[in-house]
Amino acid sequence: MKLDFTYENPTKIYFGRTAMDGLKTELAKYGKTIMLAYGKGAIKKIGVYDQVLDICKSLGKTVVELSGVMPNPTYEKVMEGCRLVKENNVDLILAVGGGSVIDCAKAISVSTYCEGDAWQRYFTNFEPVDNKLVAVASILTMAGTGSEMNSGAVITNEDLKIKMGRVFDANVNPRFSILNPEYTFSVSKYQMLSGIFDMMSHLMEAYFAGDDNGTSSYIIEGLLRSIIDSTRVAVVNPEDYEARSNLMWCSSLAMNPLAGLGKAQDWEVHMIEHQLGAYTDCAHGMGLAAISIPYYRYVSQFGLDKFVRFAREVWHINEEGMTKEQLAKAGIDALEQFIKESGMVTRLRDLNATEEMLPLIANSTLLMGGYKQMTPQEILDILKKAY
Repeated sequence: MKLDFTYENPTKIYFGRTAMDGLKTELAKYGKTIMLAYGKGAIKKIGVYDQVLDICKSLGKTVVELSGVMPNPTYEKVMEGCRLVKENNVDLILAVGGGSVIDCAKAISVSTYCEGDAWQRYFTNFEPVDNKLVAVASILTMAGTGSEMNSGAVITNEDLKIKMGRVFDANVNPRFSILNPEYTFSVSKYQMLSGIFDMMSHLMEAYFAGDDNGTSSYIIEGLLRSIIDSTRVAVVNPEDYEARSNLMWCSSLAMNPLAGLGKAQDWEVHMIEHQLGAYTDCAHGMGLAAISIPYYRYVSQFGLDKFVRFAREVWHINEEGMTKEQLAKAGIDALEQFIKESGMVTRLRDLNATEEMLPLIANSTLLMGGYKQMTPQEILDILKKAY
């Protein structure tokens, strides 16, 4: 492990078919008013909404609802939630849904009692959060972002056309998260696959950064193999409990952030996709899938040994007679084939991107630098290949 790190994760996980049994115990620890945050109503169709309300009622809780949280949650929606929290003196925000709902809840938590412009302070200037927080918890219905077990939040400012992510201190983590894989069965195949590539991308962002041989790289390889195997099962049978439970737990482990400890990380693919999402409102994981192949083909020349290892350890490619360059290419080709066979998106044009958007996306992308600090022109070239 080449780099020092401090690791803290305070989220309590209830996992499995009986996970909801923990909700009553946990809610009893908080004050009278709960804000229930959710999306367009899918939680009502699968019965989770009624379960939550019944448990709240049994505890004498007052429930305030923030409905309609959208994929790629907006800053405007965050501000709506902040107003509800203040008006009702909310003690706990219970986010029920996928990563977007949980991200929105965290942003509300840090922003409600912020003095000044929370967007400017916390998502642009990355200032330390110095105000009162509102406790957050989650019930997960879609696996992918890992937001159920981390302190990150990605929010879109529609006015500025900026989609920005921020990893806060661990005190912003959900206090507890309920993970029943059966709740993910109702998610469409498209959204399931989007979540799957998101979790893979979280792992690859850490894996391909740096030249280390640390424990984290071995953890990532194992998680990637698990995701690949479970995806192939889940595509055929979306209600295979073991496959969906493996995917749900891999999502949490991919971004909690255990798998990236001790590694230099750049997150360039995510930064490019965030701006794609700001312009197209596309499914995050599908945007990542479309961008990743041309991106990795370009940067592999700057980190060849890690791409060789990727081919060998993740895809088990027979390297006999191959040069390093050929083996690295074969690993990326295997990833591309997996994307195609699974039914993920491979072209930006299929995500409502237009050619006119590409220069705007390239120019607005903020990069931290990994193998190579990229220029807007290099990003534009990658986007054109992905288009």
